[in-house]
Amino acid sequence: MEEFDVDPIITNIPISSHGKHLGFACGPGDILVYETLYKQSGASGSCSSFIHQVRKDEEIHSPILRKLFNESHHIFVGLQTIQDEIPIKNKKSQYVSISKNYRSVIRACIEELQQVAVNTKDSAVCTQYGNQVSILLAIELIWNLCEVLFIDAVGALLLHLLDWVRLHKGDVDEKATHVLQSESPAEHSDYWDVVVGYVLQGRLEEVRQLLVKQAILQPAARNMYKLMDNLLSKMPFYNPGGTQTPTDFDVKWRHWHEEVDRCLRDNSFASNPHLELIAKILVGDEDTLLEHKELLGTWYHFLVTRLLYGHPTVKATELHFYAHSCMTMFLDPRSVPEALDSILLAAFEFDIHQVIKDCSIALNNWWFVAHLTDLLDHCQLLQSHNLHFGSNLREFLLLEYASGLFSHHSLWQLAVDYFDHCPEFGRVYLELQMERIPLDTERKALKVLRICEQRQMSEQVRSICKIMAMRALRNNRLGSALSWSIRAKDAAFATLISERFLQDYCSRGSFSDLDLIDNLGPAMLLSDRLTFLGKYREFHKLYGEKCFREAAKLLLSLMTAKIAPRSFWMTLLTDALPLLEQKEVIFTSEQTYELIFCLEELTSSCNTTTSAATSMTDTPMQEEDLEVTKVELLRLALARNLAMAIVNEGTVEV
Repeated sequence: MEEFDVDPIITNIPISSHGKHLGFACGPGDILVYETLYKQSGASGSCSSFIHQVRKDEEIHSPILRKLFNESHHIFVGLQTIQDEIPIKNKKSQYVSISKNYRSVIRACIEELQQVAVNTKDSAVCTQYGNQVSILLAIELIWNLCEVLFIDAVGALLLHLLDWVRLHKGDVDEKATHVLQSESPAEHSDYWDVVVGYVLQGRLEEVRQLLVKQAILQPAARNMYKLMDNLLSKMPFYNPGGTQTPTDFDVKWRHWHEEVDRCLRDNSFASNPHLELIAKILVGDEDTLLEHKELLGTWYHFLVTRLLYGHPTVKATELHFYAHSCMTMFLDPRSVPEALDSILLAAFEFDIHQVIKDCSIALNNWWFVAHLTDLLDHCQLLQSHNLHFGSNLREFLLLEYASGLFSHHSLWQLAVDYFDHCPEFGRVYLELQMERIPLDTERKALKVLRICEQRQMSEQVRSICKIMAMRALRNNRLGSALSWSIRAKDAAFATLISERFLQDYCSRGSFSDLDLIDNLGPAMLLSDRLTFLGKYREFHKLYGEKCFREAAKLLLSLMTAKIAPRSFWMTLLTDALPLLEQKEVIFTSEQTYELIFCLEELTSSCNTTTSAATSMTDTPMQEEDLEVTKVELLRLALARNLAMAIVNEGTVEV
């Protein structure tokens, strides 16, 4: 499908919590959003239409990148534990270490993606992983530069920039490996490219070792190679942390620079163009450097090489000037700088907020900007930058990143910690997101519930428990439904489920989920019906243990205290029959009178209800006869027990 024409201003704004942008060709699962914009022009209005595309975040579902999210989460949580009262100077080494940990996680993911891309036979997967590698390489490059300029920020700036270039310009080492493994390294076609590449990176010891191999093949030019080796060995490197003062270094460097320049003027290397090229690089000849763009590769490599051989004592405040000029000199004037170029340039200008802004626009996920901003904020480099709509920049980016994680079936658990460390809006975001998590299984629901309970999110706890209780009730899992309703402290729902338990008992003659009912404990006080259910089960246990007097006392108290529902009284009275028929008198005369009163109260109310119902419907005669028989049996048993109780209580033991 063709790419749609989209307003470039809108294109540069992330439109979802996953950092995706507008104006890309459609793919499976993409959503097209049609928008009409009305613009006022004088008295009349004009309208223009755009089709925007919302893409889902594919990276979050990559199994390899999930490792990046998981590992960086542990680093993030560790960073938050660094105590605020520790002076920033003492915390600096910790922050540098944390930054390197982040980069090591990125590097591990890059290597794994490269390995999978090499081994896969699916071209589409290979392309996808290749794109992810490119993005991660750019992220690592930017992060490393930010670490050098902002986090570490030591005096030996140029040495750190050299390490930065060497780390991210690995093709020289790959070529060197092939050259050195060949039968005759000095005669290899890439030999001089490797030598010049090492010179451009300031790796002069490696250059000297390689030149020795060439000197052996050319005995006649041995003095020339010896002269070059002497120049390379004497080149000074500026290290502010050492004992050498800037003035001493400047004198030493100028002396060395003049010596190399004198060798060029004397044509000491005129007979060997390769050595002459090295000498021109050593004196910082910019035209010579620009003639070897293919070995430099990038304008920022050109920048570091130019500084090394032309301005070794450069200060951080001067970097932006050299960065601008190097990018202008290196890039084609007709080309437009890429997003990576603009980001690196902003870093060299020490414009942290522009770096973060450009990365938010260019990259396809909030992971990088969220973690980098968090680290920079801990370094107290973003204190002066607050957003107009509430939270600061760090919190805004963390909220966006964490919100994106909630779209994944397992990574949402990581997002909880990110919200926890957003003091202003984190709690609100977490509450909203927890309510949207699909509770697919009971195990997942318990995870969500535990998180909410740990944070005293009472509304969310009740909501989750009610949802799970209703789902269990629909599936006729009464025990699970009762357990969830108790956790929700929902008295009405607990009453409803207790009624279902009692109905099941009446129809089957036994209780289900005995373990739950036997261990209700104080939870039975949640509702009257639940209290009755627990106490009624306790009556059955006492009866089963042949504790008849305790069982009889409990049974009677359920009716006289009005705990038992009136509709269940006949069942309770029927349960009393075996106790009334015991040889030993269980119920006292007073208790028997109370049972008789309950029976009469029940029958009188039932007679009124039955007569009213009979006038409207035909009640089956068998049901009426059964109830009448029950009542007669109860009256007979109560009368017999009353007589026995009176006799027993009136008998004086001698």
